[in-house]
Amino acid sequence: MREPYTYGSMRFWEMFPGLLVWGTFSIALILSFFQPLWVIIFIIVFDLLWLFRVLYFNIFVVISWNRYRQANKTDWQSKLSSIEGSDRIVHMILLPTYKEGYEIIRSTLRSLKDNRFSNSRMMVVLGGEEADQEAFQKIVRRAEQEFGSVFKYFGSTVHPKGLPDEIPGKGSNLSWMGHTMEKILATQFPEVQDEDVVVSAFDIDTIAHPQYFSYLTYLYCTVEDPTHSSYQPIALFSNNIWSASAPVRIGAFGTTFWLFGELTRSERLWTFSSHSMPWKMLKDVRFWQKDIVSEDSRIFMQAFLHYHGDYRVTPMFLPVSMDAVTGKTYWESMKALYIQMRRWAWGVEHLPYVIDGFKRDPLISKRKKFQYVFNHIEGMFTWATAPIIMFVLGWLPLWVAKGETNALIQAAPFTLEQLMQFAMVGIFVSAMMSLTLLPARPSQVRRHTWLVMGLQWLLLPVTFIVFGSFPAIDAQTRLMIGKYLGFQVTKKAR
Repeated sequence: MREPYTYGSMRFWEMFPGLLVWGTFSIALILSFFQPLWVIIFIIVFDLLWLFRVLYFNIFVVISWNRYRQANKTDWQSKLSSIEGSDRIVHMILLPTYKEGYEIIRSTLRSLKDNRFSNSRMMVVLGGEEADQEAFQKIVRRAEQEFGSVFKYFGSTVHPKGLPDEIPGKGSNLSWMGHTMEKILATQFPEVQDEDVVVSAFDIDTIAHPQYFSYLTYLYCTVEDPTHSSYQPIALFSNNIWSASAPVRIGAFGTTFWLFGELTRSERLWTFSSHSMPWKMLKDVRFWQKDIVSEDSRIFMQAFLHYHGDYRVTPMFLPVSMDAVTGKTYWESMKALYIQMRRWAWGVEHLPYVIDGFKRDPLISKRKKFQYVFNHIEGMFTWATAPIIMFVLGWLPLWVAKGETNALIQAAPFTLEQLMQFAMVGIFVSAMMSLTLLPARPSQVRRHTWLVMGLQWLLLPVTFIVFGSFPAIDAQTRLMIGKYLGFQVTKKAR
């Protein structure tokens, strides 16, 4: 577990998101009793702005959804035949794992084997932990028997436990894998140039689209300055979606739609979950930071700062699919979902890192600095506060002011109700799109489950608070008081 910042300004920025959230709630509560009219006006304006934001957001979701459908129809492998230099590209796939069963790992390896891109230009690495070494070595032996001769390279690494300046987790494991593969490339594959290697850091349950690496190769060979860009696919949490509970399904699709909305806005896009990036960039920044939880998004900012702002994310409109969280019981699933959302909300830890890096780098434009800082603060603040303001605090001043003769107060309930009804358009769009993203229904799942998949979106206001606001508030409060999170592995089961 890392130590808190020891110098004042950075410790303040760790505290700032939590102070902003709790300050907002405190002021709203106090004014609800002493100046309810002020709060009612604020809530109406807030809900109106939120309505416009929902409609605006859904426009980008629809754009991304259409591009996703177009990408699915394109034969990316055939397009590579006319792309100069595409035959030199080698894909390194890093698969960190901890206590996952062989069937989960085998399904991921099979999806790589069955990908349309040539296996002879794919290097696959399993990364285990010393804390689970005995079980991991058994898995490696089984995997080598089945896949050892399939790829250009198939190997494994074991991340030692208890190394200094680390927290146990995916980031420290990936860092170990990166340093190990740096030596292997230099000694066993000296003919492979750094600029020709693209790395995909995947969760162990990631099933890549059959054309994922063909599409990635096409982008890498055609975008401007490809070594200064990461590549972000659509993340679907659908491997086991038919057997997941309703709140888990809403959380899974909600995350996918959030990413849909970000993919068409490059100025907001960071890397998230399973994604790809240049090997040259990884070597330049000396691989993943080892003492953080949110390594998937931090690696983007490491590159952004290293290249003085000359780094970006290129959207990919093909998906990788992963498992939705699960548990042995319904309540274990709910707990796992909360923990996963809190871990994602722990991305708030990037704020002091970003501000510290921007302070030290005069070459990054002030516009970019403001844009990234504002988007990060606003995103985290809205995540934590918007559901509670709309569905809970918004009604408190109306209850306090009940009986007042003020026309605005009397009309406020109807106004808020109308705004909520208009906002339901966004829920309807999400419900319809979610049905198009579902994998084939397993034979053991009843047909009426299709109806459940649509009706489950009525739970959105509740899940919006319990698995949206609450974990975000939890994460920001922990950072505020210096109670740092460790990395908790999401359970995989199908």
